[in-house]
Amino acid sequence: MKPLLILRLVRIFFHIAAGMATCGLVFPWIGHQRRNAHIRRWSRRLLAICNVTVEHSAGASEALEHAMIVSNHVSWLDIFVIDALHPCHFVAKAEIRAWPMLGWLAQQAGTVFISRGSKRDLRHIFKGLVQRLQSGQRVGVFPEGTTSAQGGLLAFHANLFEAAIDAKVPVQPFALSYVDAAGRLHPSVDFIGDMTFAASLMAILGGPPVRARLVCLPAISTMGAHRREVAQAAQASVAGALGVSLGG
Repeated sequence: MKPLLILRLVRIFFHIAAGMATCGLVFPWIGHQRRNAHIRRWSRRLLAICNVTVEHSAGASEALEHAMIVSNHVSWLDIFVIDALHPCHFVAKAEIRAWPMLGWLAQQAGTVFISRGSKRDLRHIFKGLVQRLQSGQRVGVFPEGTTSAQGGLLAFHANLFEAAIDAKVPVQPFALSYVDAAGRLHPSVDFIGDMTFAASLMAILGGPPVRARLVCLPAISTMGAHRREVAQAAQASVAGALGVSLGG
């Protein structure tokens, strides 16, 4: 293993340990805004260790402080890229909770985990999302339901969009992409199929620098709308920003 790769792994370990200490010792005593500031700084440092630079596209819409954020899903990096700019309470697949250290850290940062195919989980999480949105918090959802390879986009599941409608808050789409120094889609970032988190982490740490591009798109009103209409509008917005077609 290359010395630089070992150094990055050691730095990640200590950075995660520091984050766990902050969650356990600091978060119980501070408010929502200060938590977000800690999450933003911590995410930026993690990405820097992973040799990932975050770019917020010029001319994009401003991110709303109170909205349901929906984005395409490429990698485990997505949560930290969004948090580096616009911290959210995310809904993520239950498998992430089992990841060493990072799973616990994500839970303490407010991530809500959902089991695939569990209607009971969905009902419980739906109520929690509505409450968080009504309390003025920003919630993040990956409506594809799983990661997809760059250059394509899966259909957006409409179920969780109902939470934004019930809470009477807008939905704001984000478009995420990862490119190399030449502006081409980065070959090391896709996290699909049977790839493990460890394999993905090693590919990113051992690969060339990554530029994460986040485009914040115009918000979609949910007033009087149906969840399928909102989901389709969000999907079309993200697909247009990425320059891809559904399923392509």
